[in-house]
Amino acid sequence: MHSEKFSKDVSSFFRSPVREIFKRVDLNAIYSFAGGYPSADTFPLEAIRETMSEVIDKYRGKAFQYGATQGVPELRDAISQRYGVPVERVQITSSSQQGIDVCTRILVDPGDVVLTSSPSYLGALQSFRSYRADIRGVAHSSDIQAFQDAYVAILEQVKAEGKQVKFLYMIPDFQNPSGESLTLQERQMLVELADRYDFLIVEDSPYRELRYEGEHLPTMYSLSPDRVIHLGSFSKIFAPGFRLGWAIAHPDILDKIYVCKQSLDLCPPIFDQYVAAEFLKSGKLDENLAKSIELYKGKRDLLLDLLEEFMPEGVSWTHPEGGLFLFLTMPEGFDAVKFYDTALDAGVAYVAGEFFHPDGSGKNTMRMNFSFMTREKITEGVKLLASLLKDC
Repeated sequence: MHSEKFSKDVSSFFRSPVREIFKRVDLNAIYSFAGGYPSADTFPLEAIRETMSEVIDKYRGKAFQYGATQGVPELRDAISQRYGVPVERVQITSSSQQGIDVCTRILVDPGDVVLTSSPSYLGALQSFRSYRADIRGVAHSSDIQAFQDAYVAILEQVKAEGKQVKFLYMIPDFQNPSGESLTLQERQMLVELADRYDFLIVEDSPYRELRYEGEHLPTMYSLSPDRVIHLGSFSKIFAPGFRLGWAIAHPDILDKIYVCKQSLDLCPPIFDQYVAAEFLKSGKLDENLAKSIELYKGKRDLLLDLLEEFMPEGVSWTHPEGGLFLFLTMPEGFDAVKFYDTALDAGVAYVAGEFFHPDGSGKNTMRMNFSFMTREKITEGVKLLASLLKDC
């Protein structure tokens, strides 16, 4: 079809390299560190079956009817109680990815600046680009002063350009792709900059409850409830097939999301919401979450031990305290995109780190997931990847 038939936004769409991998190969037939899939072993199938029957008995046809755009009251109440926020600040979304997209849709005009970490979550970058945002990435630094100075420099540059920063997108806990977390001091610093330069913060927290060591830190939302939009998800702590998430924010912001969602999906899936609500209120979610944390911690520890044993000299990696990912850095000059076909042809997959950097840097990096494969396949996959890197 002729290109003039499509909107100007279409040219800003960016294909996910992860989804392209899924189209190309059967993940179960290779050693795949590529996706962000949780382990199917964490899905509480029998408990889900029982809860679904209970929901049908309890709600009857109501469970399969249209519902409120904000979400069913039972799930909003359960999230309100779990996270200690007023129920009027809770909006249910059809996945946290929709939360990212709808925040961008209500806040960003073409050319507006969105700040983010570099690297950052690929799905968020896709959303920002689709609305023609001007994405500015900031690399993390363990030196808090250097970290702050980097943000201030970009904020001042944006101001000098006569542009407006609409929001900062941040995954403060076990970031995708790096697995790193922000310290309390770093969270406070970013909130203070948001106050000083008058922009919002979109805090994406799908991995927050998957902590394997260390102490839980306050959310950025808790530090500034009127300036931060907190996004959560059931995909990593329950099951991604339910496609449920939530947004916690000031009621004025949620009102715009509410109106926007009416034109997107009318309402989140009703039956799924009732199942999630019953799971939360019954304690089954926390019971299953404890098992998931034990499983994932063991896989993370295994992957770290294997990397230490088999990776060639010059390769380094992050040491996440939770989440599903870690990030590898190869020596300068290595190109993870060019190397990808070699790896996939041999039977091992990863995601090149370049795709997570707004400016296309990070060519010598790659993201590795440790939640999806079995321990046996993780072991064999690391050995294979390491041998390929040694030979390149």
